[in-house]
Amino acid sequence: MRLIAENSLFAVLLRSQWWISLGLALLVAGAAQALLPAKYSLFGTMGAVPFAAIAVIALAKQWRRPSARQTQAIVERVRAMSWRDFSSALEEAFTRDGYDVRRVAGAADFVLTRAARTTIVAARRWKAARVGEEAVAALHAQMRARDASECTYVALGELSEQAQAFARANGVQVMREQELAQLLRTLR
Repeated sequence: MRLIAENSLFAVLLRSQWWISLGLALLVAGAAQALLPAKYSLFGTMGAVPFAAIAVIALAKQWRRPSARQTQAIVERVRAMSWRDFSSALEEAFTRDGYDVRRVAGAADFVLTRAARTTIVAARRWKAARVGEEAVAALHAQMRARDASECTYVALGELSEQAQAFARANGVQVMREQELAQLLRTLR
């Protein structure tokens, strides 16, 4: 369940560089000071608070994110791994992030549980150059069969247009290079 719409202003700002939100906060505050009468300028300036809060949240998220060079290095190591090594690294990373991890068979490889929320994860075809709609649909079907809250497909390759459309329409999260590098940031 998402708290804000994917294409809302604040969602877009959360995905953007933190300084953009800070710039908007300063712009709103400056405009309020310049354009409003003195007795109302404080209230106008308060309109900048949400933008400043988004800037702080975005900064905190981006601070922990691996750089492009680090991401590329992690992705290269991941591409060279066997399934056994990769699945062990994922299991360790999910556990470190506070999930109870169980391995399963079928379209999904892991069932993650945290705070009464269940996530189904498919990662076995992480090296596939192209992922079709069938694989994403099978994961979604298993999510529904297990009555899970959400599902995530791990893919370093491209998703077909149909797979992307299916994922968007059905709320299937796709873990790409950047997210995978963030998850495996402590990979040795």
